[in-house]
Amino acid sequence: MLRSHRLTSLALAISLSVLTGCEPPQPGSHSSTTANSQQSSQQTESERANALFEQIFDEELATNPLRQTQLGLKTNKDRWQDLSEQRRLADLELTRQHLALLADIDAPALDQQTELSYQLMKQRLEQRLENEQWHLYSYPVNQMRGIHTQVPVTLLNQHHIETEQDAKDYISRLNAVPTLFAQLINQLEQRAEKGIIIPRFVFPYVVQDSSNVITGAPFDGGDDSVLWADFQRKVTALPLSQAEQQLLLNEAELALVTSVKPAYQQLITYLQQLEQKAGDDDGVWRFPDGRAFYQHALNRMTTTQLTAEQIHQIGLDDVARIHQEMRLIMQQVEFDGSLAEFFEFMRSDPQFYLPDTEEGRQAYLQQATAVIDHMRTRLNELFLTLPQAEMEVRAVEPFREQSAGKAFYQRPSMDGSRPGIYYANLYRMSDMPLYQLEALAYHEGLPGHHMQLAIQQELEGIPRFRRFGGYTAYTEGWGLYTELLPKEIGLYQDPYSDFGRLAMELWRSARLVVDSGIHHKGWSREQAIAYLVEHTPNPEGDAQKAIERYIVMPAQATAYKIGMIKLLELRAKAKEQLGERFDIREFHDVVLRNGAVPLDVLEQLIDAYIEAAD
Repeated sequence: MLRSHRLTSLALAISLSVLTGCEPPQPGSHSSTTANSQQSSQQTESERANALFEQIFDEELATNPLRQTQLGLKTNKDRWQDLSEQRRLADLELTRQHLALLADIDAPALDQQTELSYQLMKQRLEQRLENEQWHLYSYPVNQMRGIHTQVPVTLLNQHHIETEQDAKDYISRLNAVPTLFAQLINQLEQRAEKGIIIPRFVFPYVVQDSSNVITGAPFDGGDDSVLWADFQRKVTALPLSQAEQQLLLNEAELALVTSVKPAYQQLITYLQQLEQKAGDDDGVWRFPDGRAFYQHALNRMTTTQLTAEQIHQIGLDDVARIHQEMRLIMQQVEFDGSLAEFFEFMRSDPQFYLPDTEEGRQAYLQQATAVIDHMRTRLNELFLTLPQAEMEVRAVEPFREQSAGKAFYQRPSMDGSRPGIYYANLYRMSDMPLYQLEALAYHEGLPGHHMQLAIQQELEGIPRFRRFGGYTAYTEGWGLYTELLPKEIGLYQDPYSDFGRLAMELWRSARLVVDSGIHHKGWSREQAIAYLVEHTPNPEGDAQKAIERYIVMPAQATAYKIGMIKLLELRAKAKEQLGERFDIREFHDVVLRNGAVPLDVLEQLIDAYIEAAD
């Protein structure tokens, strides 16, 4: 736990900086008026601590080539992450070494911002060791994400080819896929021995996505496969001679045929064999100590001590509240019927859906971009700090759109050269109603994930582990909070669009019910799908895909609503205590200018902001 008196001092300093327009205390700085010798000592210890934070970040990053690529670094672009047991044990030992180094820091001698970094780093490392007992309680491949799709996603979206060496690194990665997949299969085997196997319904998705990667030229006689088309496009844009380009193309084609294809075929064969051992029970309660694992996952995801039963009840209560707000919109649009009938109307009326054509998909992307562009013109009403990184809206790529989630965000590269990307899944346009378009764009783009994550990466004066780390309850709580925020400045003029906002909030509240229902109460997949169909306006296909996601990502979906509840709770408290002195822009600055933090830490920061402004 964070020591409250130190954190309060930090929070007060940050709050005062917001109110006065000054920069918050920087690592290595000290704003007290103590004697010069004491100030020098504290400054030195803070500098030493921050140097250690950077050392830890670098040493962890050095073991993860994929993370390096995600951050936009050029290092180790010819490699994948090491999934071996040897690497896992080495990483654990590295964590223990880092904790030992951290213990040598004189925490009371640190300045406020560095003290917060110290406590967050200590908690992070200790939790990593605590998580060790559950290291097999995950699904390395599933329909949402996994190594099998990580390969093409990384190469297509993150492995830029700007030089001949970049192209050679791409080819090296293609040739390294067999080793990566052999390690992946070993990971799946270890889990199977413990009875941890993805549910039966997941296998067709994973096999299909894997097959999609090796469909097309040069694997067969069809159109160019996604990887072959990507490599050709990137290499032919290089300022190389035709002969040099052709040599690279020949090497890549050979790697695709002799390395990538056999690796995927081997994985598919293993998955088809593993499927015979899979069952139809979906919740993690079926694992050894499964309910204890789920409670652990809830605590980590929500950064609270709420029990599964409490989360279930919070969801039930909130679903009932939102239903009442929806009935008010029914009256506004003069709909004559029950709430269930209104849901069916929203699911089925053609006015709410674009055609399932290429033109319809382009229209959706254009409208989502327009919503974000307009929101950009209103940001100064709500924020003092704005992101510098660009962002754009894209459709999920065809090779993974059938199994991917409805929408998601990819943060910009560390240097800002790659924009933040809001991915909309337009595989089936009936799953993307226009009445939800506005709220979805706010959540994934501005003022949602792009706002928060880009600002976090661009913060100065805090160590990189905080700039590029995260807490799901904070990040997703912010995303859900920012679906509501535009309404408070007069957006959602269309009542159906406002209904869409409520529908998306309802969806997150219902998640509390079904996630805990599946993993704690033993609900079946069908039972959970039926709950969403009955209590939300989303189509059945949406409900099925969502439940399948919650099954393979236990507890993750609970973080959204729990985070939003805490943000609204803290804002209401600040408004009540500050009255006319409350400034929404200052409140948001306190929330955003420290990056992602656990919810209890956020509460202490806001409490100190209130005290500083009082």
